[in-house]
Amino acid sequence: MKRLLVFPCGSEVALEIHRSLRYSAHFELLGASSVPDHGKFVYDRYIGDVPFHNHPEFIPKIKAIVDKEKIDAIFPAMDAVARTLKSHEKELGCLVIGSANEATAICASKSATYLSLAEHVQCPRWSTDLNMIQEYPVFLKPDEGYGSRNVHLASSRKQAEKFLDDHSGTRFVFCEYLPGDEFTIDCFSNRDGQLLFHGARQRARVSNGISVNTMESRKHQHAFLAAAIAINERLKPRGAWFFQMKENACGEPVLLEVAARLGGSSSYFRAKGVNFALLSAFDAFDYKVNVAPNDYDVELDRALGSRYKMDVTYERAYIDFDDCLLLGEKVNPELVKFIFQARNKGIEVFLITRHERDINETLKKFRLSDIFDAVIHIKNQEPKSKFIDHRSSIFIDDSFAERSEVKNKLGIPVFSPDMIEMLVD
Repeated sequence: MKRLLVFPCGSEVALEIHRSLRYSAHFELLGASSVPDHGKFVYDRYIGDVPFHNHPEFIPKIKAIVDKEKIDAIFPAMDAVARTLKSHEKELGCLVIGSANEATAICASKSATYLSLAEHVQCPRWSTDLNMIQEYPVFLKPDEGYGSRNVHLASSRKQAEKFLDDHSGTRFVFCEYLPGDEFTIDCFSNRDGQLLFHGARQRARVSNGISVNTMESRKHQHAFLAAAIAINERLKPRGAWFFQMKENACGEPVLLEVAARLGGSSSYFRAKGVNFALLSAFDAFDYKVNVAPNDYDVELDRALGSRYKMDVTYERAYIDFDDCLLLGEKVNPELVKFIFQARNKGIEVFLITRHERDINETLKKFRLSDIFDAVIHIKNQEPKSKFIDHRSSIFIDDSFAERSEVKNKLGIPVFSPDMIEMLVD
């Protein structure tokens, strides 16, 4: 099993890497970050307080982690980080998953990207000199940046100058305004430079630069394929990469940017069987890979999710049945997930219920037999607290009265069904 270090592990890209590889028997994931972020809630092995990628101690610190943790490869989860790590790959003594240093450097700069690809892909009218701009509105974006950070649509030179004054010290690219639909084309190129996959999806709704609603698009198919081939031949990216295009006033797709990494919403194609992170990891270790997506339609919609860390330790969990594990005629899948998570951690799980029928027959009916260490079937009005070992235990029940009785009597943590998400990883 190869050990992979993902950095920074709290970015949207890093979270997609985790979702993509967490069930793989071939890779073990470790996460590291410079600041406390969501990665520490997701990665079982988390390393904090790593210097920022532009700090003089960054490479020595990463090298120390590589040596101590016996890391086989680093998976960069941010464009600038990828550029830094790739330029020190030999010094680090392990693989850095992704494109070569030249492609990474070009993709990190909008101006370098346009200069490199202008003869091969339709690029926007652009300049790094505001004096060269004759037509407004004009779109201002950092030459090096991502995620729609510090971008601005200026309707006049005066607005552009004010924005530049407010963001002094940052190099900007001034691009023609593109009013049409926007697309991301997710791609994968193997170690031999072959473009094995490209898939276009429309960025139907965008939040903070992230496509939060997206679906596959068959619009501009020939233009997207031609652009993918041209970029692949010119930049020679390796592994997962993507580019974005937006329609100009004439409805023609124009290049916005190229990124030498997988996209945060590339999980769209993972839903169709194209796991970009897994393909990239295998390809980095020189395994031959193939891409075979499923043929069905998908719509991806994203929203903020929550993860929790609670100061609760326990060795036993007592779970109610009716209206808790069983919701009408359906099993509560979140609670089933918790049960098996607890078992994996060596925590004993007990069913405690006042079920009116034969509980064993009902468990058999819903395929829930033999998943509990014991079944406690209470057939009178005795309090549930009487049957619970209060030492290092928790209690899960839909009834407020039952939870209150157990909490007041035993003083242990109690949870309602809506709180199960706080207990699962």
